[in-house]
Amino acid sequence: MASNFRISTHQNSDNLHLKLAGDFDGTSAWELLNLLKKDCGRASKIFVHCSCLKEIDPFGRDVFHNNIQSVIGEAIFLLFTGEKARQIAPEERLCI
Repeated sequence: MASNFRISTHQNSDNLHLKLAGDFDGTSAWELLNLLKKDCGRASKIFVHCSCLKEIDPFGRDVFHNNIQSVIGEAIFLLFTGEKARQIAPEERLCI
């Protein structure tokens, strides 16, 4: 994991908010995927806030894209926010 990467979580109602900060690499991608796998049953909507991300390694992005569907399936509504959202989201339609 990038030494400066961290994920802050907050839940309100049926919404889970994940704030990503630091550099996003392959290990960071697995940390996010594991957190989503563990916590996605707690929420009907998950917001991934990306505005505090610094660098996004292409390998980390590919690891995330290649594994996200098997982790959350189709039932969870996943939405990415912030200026780096389009760089990390698996589909552009998931960005605001």
